[in-house]
Amino acid sequence: MTAGSDLGRRIIHHRERLGLTHEEVAELAGMSPGYLRYLEEQTGTPSCASLTRLAGALRTTVEDLLGGGGDRPPGGAPAMAHPVLEKLEKEECLRLIEPGGIGRIAYEGLRGVTVLPVNYRLDAGTIVFRTADGGPMDSELRSGLEGVDVMIAFEVDRFDEAHRQGWSVLVQGPAHHLTEAPEIEITPWAGGERDLYVTIVPHRVSGRRIHAG
Repeated sequence: MTAGSDLGRRIIHHRERLGLTHEEVAELAGMSPGYLRYLEEQTGTPSCASLTRLAGALRTTVEDLLGGGGDRPPGGAPAMAHPVLEKLEKEECLRLIEPGGIGRIAYEGLRGVTVLPVNYRLDAGTIVFRTADGGPMDSELRSGLEGVDVMIAFEVDRFDEAHRQGWSVLVQGPAHHLTEAPEIEITPWAGGERDLYVTIVPHRVSGRRIHAG
């Protein structure tokens, strides 16, 4: 399907990322499937309320759907009047990061603490990402000792600048190199030969959500 606008392309991207049908997204967003198809295929101008519901159904933000904020750092807007910082349970944390996307890994590398963005997916509760076979992460995420794992941290966050709300999830656990490629598809934005799949087994999972009180 060819989208009729940037908004349409972003809607299609997030709907397919979540593996949802038009009917499923429309029900979550409180709109008709026909209107959702119209927004994807034509140059529509939905109301603020419709955009907010649609962003919630697609687990993203209004600003992201509109393509705004891409050229400025996040977090510059003032805080909401009465913010509430909510601690998230493990099940909710895993549900939030389950659609996959881009996260950050952090580990103690040869040159000190290293933090890198990675494209990831969740496979049966395990985080999976791709990297270059024989590259820096290949060697730095191996301890070289039998039965000794390298511990790694993984973080994902999503924030809505317009509403000053969002969430952040932190996962900590051992890194393991897979000997065979998993069935799930992961397309790294960095491109190139990235034939090594690395998993992170969650040992500790924590998260926070910021919202209005």
